[in-house]
Amino acid sequence: MPNKTLVLVAMIFAVAMIFIDQTIVALAIPALQQDLGLSATGSQWIINGYLLALSALFAFGGKLSDVLGHRRMVLVGVVGFATASALCGATPTGALAEPWLIFFRVVQGAFAALMFPASLAIVVSAFPIHERGRALAVFFAITGGLTAVGPIAGGYLTEWTWRAIFWVNVPVAIIAVVMTRIAHPAEGRHPGKIDYRGAVMVSAGMGLLVLALQQSTDWGWDNVATWACIVAGLALLVAFVLYELRIPEPLIQVRIFRDRGFAVDNLVLFLLSVTFVPLFFFASLYSQVALGNDASNAGLYLLIWFAGFAVAAQIGGRILDTRGARPSVVAGCLISAVGFALWGSSLPDLSVNSQWFYILIAGAGIGLVLGPVSTDAANRAPRTRYGEIMGITQTARNFGASVGLAVLGSILIARNTSNVESTLEGAGVPPAVADRVAHAITSSGGGDSGRFASEAGGRFGDIFRAVQLDFAHSVQTVFYLMAGVMALAFVVAVLGVPHGRVEEEPVVVDEEVEVGPVADSPA
Repeated sequence: MPNKTLVLVAMIFAVAMIFIDQTIVALAIPALQQDLGLSATGSQWIINGYLLALSALFAFGGKLSDVLGHRRMVLVGVVGFATASALCGATPTGALAEPWLIFFRVVQGAFAALMFPASLAIVVSAFPIHERGRALAVFFAITGGLTAVGPIAGGYLTEWTWRAIFWVNVPVAIIAVVMTRIAHPAEGRHPGKIDYRGAVMVSAGMGLLVLALQQSTDWGWDNVATWACIVAGLALLVAFVLYELRIPEPLIQVRIFRDRGFAVDNLVLFLLSVTFVPLFFFASLYSQVALGNDASNAGLYLLIWFAGFAVAAQIGGRILDTRGARPSVVAGCLISAVGFALWGSSLPDLSVNSQWFYILIAGAGIGLVLGPVSTDAANRAPRTRYGEIMGITQTARNFGASVGLAVLGSILIARNTSNVESTLEGAGVPPAVADRVAHAITSSGGGDSGRFASEAGGRFGDIFRAVQLDFAHSVQTVFYLMAGVMALAFVVAVLGVPHGRVEEEPVVVDEEVEVGPVADSPA
């Protein structure tokens, strides 16, 4: 029998690259633009192409790992991701640079979508049902913390060369492959047919929806292309569900959503992700624009949040193993809603000293929810479908993140444009200049102060301090909305998360999922 702890460590190394890449690449975009002469659209697609492939292929990657084997797909994903990373780092200069880099970033996302559901499935299958809470608490605490490592590591690596932010994945991948071979986790292979037609439908549907959300800031919500992608994506997903209900071996057993606990877990996970992933973007922008930090110190700002998250994640895991998901999820949603509201109220102070305790509260709330709600969903899946179920939960997470970034990002831009233009025009700056400065602040992350100075003239110092406060108020609006989303998640959890814990793994009988006995003790 494989060593459970070694399996857990091996899988953390396997997915470490995915979480680091969520933030490290964005930091190096200015250096990439300068060295390779990338267009503004090309720079955006270096980020979006990766996220689009990741979101579109999660469901397919999860099913593929069940059919071909979890361990095999982890190794394929790790090697493929590292190879694509090395080729990103080897991007040639000249006209080929932009398409080369975008293509291999898409390849990175595709291999990540193969790797991540399989790695989670391995962790779930390695631990008995009463130990999974603590195991996945460690998994999510460490991998989540790596997201904050991205800006810190990226700051130092980019000083050497931007290519290093891609090459750093290669030694991590080598360690992951070696440790996976040593740990030798169960293959978890359950041969069957792969529903390629369903895979195309769900991938295209998710891809179009995520594309519309990602591009909404540039295209605009009043653009025909935005709504055409949304309508086409939704139509494909509806057709996918109807198709899956008719065929004997579907890509996803959509009937599992008849289990109220599983359905509510995924809804809570979706709402959580509307705040969880966008938080990194908004907090990093606030740290750089309003507090005047560089990108590396913005990563340190996020580490305060992860301190609360990591500690609470361990507590949540223990609660799940002993009492079920409900106590931790309900409490965590409420705590995070309060934490985001208090954190938002302190943002205009422009001082970390007045914020750090509220940051810890917000992080602790999310920590109490993420691991337990993900693990509870996994516990409701039959062993033969761990990869498929992980693909579903990660699709819910990534789609929630895309919605959060698109909607909250649009609100931030609109609010900040209004605030900054009002301040600058009040200070006598011409409206055309005020408009350029307002849009430049969000798009540059506060790193182009020289342009602001030239636009604002000799009054730059006083005006920029006022603009910093304007940006803090804009982010405050977003944080209040995030608090509202978590309050909604609290209501959903109170009404829908079942009492007690799943005591036995579900089984499959005649293609129908039968959930094992669930203790009905009060939470």
